[in-house]
Amino acid sequence: MTSSTTLPLHAGDPAKAKQHLDRAQQCEKVGDRDSAIEAYRQALAEHHAVDTVFALARLLDRVGEDEEAVELYERICFGQKPPVNALINLAILYEDMNELTRAERCLRRIVDEYPTHPHARMYLKDVMGVMEMTIDSDAQQQLVRKIAIENTPITDFELSGRARNCLKKVEIKTLGDLLRHTEAELLAFKNFGESSISEIKAMLAARGLRLGQALEGGQDQAFRREYLDYLKTQHDEAALSISVATMELSVRAKKAISLLEARTLGELACRTEAELMGLKNFGLTSLDEIKAQLAIHGLSLRPLE
Repeated sequence: MTSSTTLPLHAGDPAKAKQHLDRAQQCEKVGDRDSAIEAYRQALAEHHAVDTVFALARLLDRVGEDEEAVELYERICFGQKPPVNALINLAILYEDMNELTRAERCLRRIVDEYPTHPHARMYLKDVMGVMEMTIDSDAQQQLVRKIAIENTPITDFELSGRARNCLKKVEIKTLGDLLRHTEAELLAFKNFGESSISEIKAMLAARGLRLGQALEGGQDQAFRREYLDYLKTQHDEAALSISVATMELSVRAKKAISLLEARTLGELACRTEAELMGLKNFGLTSLDEIKAQLAIHGLSLRPLE
């Protein structure tokens, strides 16, 4: 590696980093992968660069350390211009983990910019084929489970009197009602405190559920489409179509937007503050960043009804 693109993480000592990098490459050539991995780690400790992160992620992938490889690939793929090979490798790992939607998203980023890219098109076709094969068999089971979950009364679960009363006052009667609220929305209700929220979250987690989960369904997506249509009557469609990748945001804020799968400013404006605040590790600083960037184009997050 003769050059590398610096990641905006921290400054270090590029000269020392290159020494470790040269040693890592030499270890790889002779098949000493453990030593190569350690040398790459030392290089990154001195100076973060895209090429070094990619090399370490690729090597970890080869030795079966998929979890860390994914974390490193994600670090460089959430940027505005990620390396194509990093996106492809991350997509393959996602597919192996059965994270097909994420795999598709990675590959579409390549195809959108390079429509004739042979490898991206081939992998995307494979991923879409797997998705089509599984959707029919899974759909009926998912529908039955979804209906059963949503119709379960809150009274069927062991909750303290305080938590039950809080839910009753805001007319949350079934598990489906609860799953359609985020943590931020519940905290906004009067007398709903952290202790009740923690109790409810623990009850849901024990069943593999989480607050706001139902908002990921088709009904909420349809509502957002309707709101986007409304925005088009109030704002310039060119502004609504601007890619969120052009927004000047911190890594944490960009990651939150990627989790929401909002690709344009219009799609982002269809989300509420509560939806963003319900994301893990998302705080007021990131929220203010996003609101400020939307305001530049005369937009704002959707208000709660």
